[in-house]
Amino acid sequence: MARGKLSDRQSRMVEFIHNFSRDNGYPPSIREIGEAVGISSTSVVNYNLNRLVEEGILDRDQNVSRGLRLTEKLARASDRLAEVIRVPLVGRIFASEPVLLPSTDSPMFGADEAIDIARGLLTEDDGLFALQVKGDSMIDAMVGDGDIVVMKRAPDWSNGDMVAVWLSDREETTLKYIYREGRKVRLQPANPTMGPIIIDDPRTLEVQGKVMLVVRRLN
Repeated sequence: MARGKLSDRQSRMVEFIHNFSRDNGYPPSIREIGEAVGISSTSVVNYNLNRLVEEGILDRDQNVSRGLRLTEKLARASDRLAEVIRVPLVGRIFASEPVLLPSTDSPMFGADEAIDIARGLLTEDDGLFALQVKGDSMIDAMVGDGDIVVMKRAPDWSNGDMVAVWLSDREETTLKYIYREGRKVRLQPANPTMGPIIIDDPRTLEVQGKVMLVVRRLN
């Protein structure tokens, strides 16, 4: 971990320790921290707590149960976390012709990679994830190559939604506007040089999420 930068897991630990201590008047146990952030191994919790101690965010007495002492830096970090939503960055989505996904054993982003979004920019924060856009088929919708789209997991959709689509018969993925047309589905790019993709059998199509926000790449 680069000094001064918390992983997503460590940020969630900081937020839980702060909230638990505020609500209960004493800090949480190692097992309570692990359960809150989805870590089953106490040794992994210990490792991350030690990293927080090294960062000066946490004081810890190894010989005392619940021996965590909140530092001033921890309180400041928790206040900052309350102002933002951390959205996990889970991969890439192709705004072009559907592109074959890489194998699942070679992830493109680290498990703890995330982006911070000001809470006021989003109406809700459940089920969010982020994808980096590759390609320019959505350029007229102000979504360009290298931009990041914040998505909400939502299998239900309406005509005109911009969605991340998985095409199971091709094992391919793409980012497009979506429309129902009788028994078929049209995936429409926002680029006048590209034509639509017509899905004859909607059962082969899975909407993985709807675009909630676009984070533009700064050149």
